[in-house]
This record gives sequence, structure tokens and C-alpha cells, in this order.
Amino acid sequence: MRHLQFDELALYARVADLGSLSAVARERDVPVSQVSRTLARLEKACGARLMRRSTHGLSLTEEGRTFLDYSRRAVVTLEEMEGEFAARSAEPSGRVRVATSTVVAQYQIIPSLPALTARHPRLQVDLEVGDRLADMTREGIDIAIRAGGELADTAVARQIGTLGRALYAAPAYGQAHGLPAQPDELAQHRLVTTTAVPLLNAWPFRHEGATTLFPASGHWRANDSGMLATMVLQGLGIGRLSTLVGEPLVHAGELVRVLQDHVDVQTVPVFAVTAGTRHRLPKIKACVDYWAEWFARNA
Repeated sequence: MRHLQFDELALYARVADLGSLSAVARERDVPVSQVSRTLARLEKACGARLMRRSTHGLSLTEEGRTFLDYSRRAVVTLEEMEGEFAARSAEPSGRVRVATSTVVAQYQIIPSLPALTARHPRLQVDLEVGDRLADMTREGIDIAIRAGGELADTAVARQIGTLGRALYAAPAYGQAHGLPAQPDELAQHRLVTTTAVPLLNAWPFRHEGATTLFPASGHWRANDSGMLATMVLQGLGIGRLSTLVGEPLVHAGELVRVLQDHVDVQTVPVFAVTAGTRHRLPKIKACVDYWAEWFARNA
């Protein structure tokens, strides 16, 4: 066992996380046979079978679960050691894998990247973009940008901003159709709604100190938040968008607020979430620090 390499332990942990040799091979861009040989070498070194292979996938043996615990501890220790020495260098470096929603990626994260590169030229960012909630461990995510919600016990979260939802329209839509003065006038307008999260189509308004809900029925619908924003920008109708997206576009003159005095924005915190002790790594800390500044300036 003394001849095992850290990278072999890391590979074993990823196989256990993903439950598939081919998935790890794709992630590392190596042949499946190379992953299989590494697993066989680990089992030979341990003198025990670590994983069972079947048509249903892979499962860990008792010895495999024990080996996984030690492998993860070794990998974390190596990362902490790398972080300790990297912290003494002048410049954070390395690749950071970031998960975020389509719309936040399109209108906040991607516009922030040139300045991030200027500040930390040795950092590289991989974006995992989508409206679903990413499994950080399984998908190898370093940072997840999330709004509200419950977090795993092993997660570390730092608030980097706030997010609400408000109603917006393109100036061209207002010129062609006018804009409502009261929430009940929305029924006479073309609306843009989501099919991915129907709960978000219950648009909240403040009325006499209480919240009332308007059941928005979309003339135009999409299952992706980025596409919703694009449809609103194209002047197709009035949509409920994240304020992280809508407000910068208002300042740029590309959108206007709708029923601003009536909408219940329902603000929630936005977190940069990391797993375990990874928040201590200089490359991750540098990204989180930077995005905290960026969101404060651009929200």
C-alpha cells in the first residue's frame, strides 16, 4: 500500500461517487481500460475486492467502504497541504468548477470573467450551467451559486449577494401594448412564464399589508430561466425574472420594471457553496471573494 499514489486514491473516490468507470474515464479524458487497471491495482495492493460489478452498476464491498474513507481523508489532506503552500504564493492558480443557473451564468458570472482574469490570470473556470440543483460531490463541483434553500451538513456557504424576483418588460413591449397600472390588468397582457418550476408562476403582490398571488398563465413559456429572460428582452411579454438579471438590464435601458410599487420581491440570500474544507483553497477563496464584490456592484 505504501506504493499507492494520491491520484489513484482520488480516482477511486470518484469511481465511488459516480458509480461508473466510464463516467470517470470521460471526466479524466482517458480510456476506460486505464481506469479499470487502476482499480485492479488498488484491489491487488489491498489484497481485497473493493467493488462489485454487475449489470446495475458498481457497489462497494465492506473493504471498499473502508478504503473509500481512507482515500477521501488522504485526498482532503493533500488538498489542504496544497492550499497551505499555495496561500504563501503571490497568485491563486488552477481550475475551478462552478455550478450556477443558466440565467445567473449568462447575465452575472460570464460578464464577470474578464475582470476575474485580469485580477487572477492563473485561474481557470469551468461552468456547469443549468436550472437543476447540482450534486457537488458527484459532479466534482468546487463552487455552487445558490439562492436560499437547505444546505448539506458538510457544505460551507458564504453569502455573496441577494436575489429577489420582480416583473419586467422590454421598452418595445410597453410602447406596443402599454403597461399595467394594477396587478389585475395583467390578465389583458401577454405573459412569459416557466414550465420548469410552476410554483414561480404564482406572482406575489403586496396589498394592504398582505401578500396576494396572481396565477400567471403564459402566452409564451420555456423551461429554462435564460430563455425566459431572452423572451422578455425580445419584447414578447411581461415576465418575472431574477433581480440579479433584471436590475442590470434596467440600468442598461434594455428592460423596464412593471408594477414596481405592487410586486412582492421576496428577497432571499445568494450563497457561494463549497464542500467540506475546499473553501480554504486559495483558488476557491479568490473566486468567492471576487464574486462577493461583483454581486455587490452589479446586483
